[in-house]
Amino acid sequence: MKKFITGIAIVIAVFSASSLYAQRGDTAAMRQRMEAMNAKMKSDLKLTDVQADSISAIQHEFQPQVREIFMDQSLGMDDKRAKIAPLNEARDKRIQAVLGNDLFKKYQDWMQQNRPQRGGGGGRGGNG
Repeated sequence: MKKFITGIAIVIAVFSASSLYAQRGDTAAMRQRMEAMNAKMKSDLKLTDVQADSISAIQHEFQPQVREIFMDQSLGMDDKRAKIAPLNEARDKRIQAVLGNDLFKKYQDWMQQNRPQRGGGGGRGGNG
């Protein structure tokens, strides 16, 4: 019986470790994609190092708040969008202060064209 329980404990530990490793791998892959996207943005918009670093820092500052809202299962998508909108406005005001009006407009256009596509149902628009 002890061998059986020990065997089950080992199997659970292996699955837990592999799950944790997979999550870290996803995080590392996401970090690499974000770094590549930031490098492309810097190149395409001809940003200075200071501008690129400032944008990255601002985005990272707001990211946990947005993630927390998206993870809240008690909210519907419309409620989540409503809660995220003021965060996006605050983030954009800070980015605009870093870039100035003309470059901020180019940044917005670039972000719209290069935003990573997310899976899932729906998309934009209504039901009819």
